[in-house]
Amino acid sequence: MTDRNVDAEAIGQNLAHDMSAWGLFLQADIIVKLVMLMLVLASIWCWAIIFEKIRTLGAANKKAGRFEDSFWAGEPLDKLYDRVRQAKPDPMIRTFIAGMEEWRLGNADRKEGGNKAIQASLPQRIERAMNVTIGREMVRMEKDMTVLANVGSAAPFIGLFGTVWGIMNSFAAIAGSQDTSLAVVAPGIAEALFATALGLVAAIPAVMAYNKFSSDLNRYHDRLEAFASEFSAILSRHLERQKADDDSTRPV
Repeated sequence: MTDRNVDAEAIGQNLAHDMSAWGLFLQADIIVKLVMLMLVLASIWCWAIIFEKIRTLGAANKKAGRFEDSFWAGEPLDKLYDRVRQAKPDPMIRTFIAGMEEWRLGNADRKEGGNKAIQASLPQRIERAMNVTIGREMVRMEKDMTVLANVGSAAPFIGLFGTVWGIMNSFAAIAGSQDTSLAVVAPGIAEALFATALGLVAAIPAVMAYNKFSSDLNRYHDRLEAFASEFSAILSRHLERQKADDDSTRPV
């Protein structure tokens, strides 16, 4: 009878484990605690990146829309260039400025009677300047995307490591107590599985955000490329008109 009372008391103590998230963390092994802390910090980092990307991409698309409205409204390019240089730059404005600066340099060289071969390569230089700017701006906008990718792929395995470690400790405790009742096993397994849950909590938003932002960034890149192509075509037509005017005014 006494042995049964002792067993019942032991089971009652085991069932009294705090099964809340905070309790599972406090009762976990030091290695499992480190894994949990790492996953929580990774999740916080990912959410900070997610909110920053939402803000950045939203602002970039809004500014691009406003600039395209001004660009296609028929405002003279030189006047538009002087105006947007005073505004806070964004990727599309920087692309436009890069093309206009190359265009102005080419015009200055033409007026000074510069090398004809250099003048002939002006459209290629304008396009190259805009492409370089687009590449630089996309690198800046894609900052921290690798963090989302790494957390999304690695977090479940880090959580699984914590789970395996915790279950190993649970089995070691079972062997030491020589008691295989569920009341003895459950707390340790719950602590271990909590690490896997944290891994999934960190990984799932990271993967979903990475896929969404990758798609959004690709669309924004295509938007910049389309604008650069259209702007380059406009400048090429201006250049052809200037050449025709120069030829018509050239003395025979």
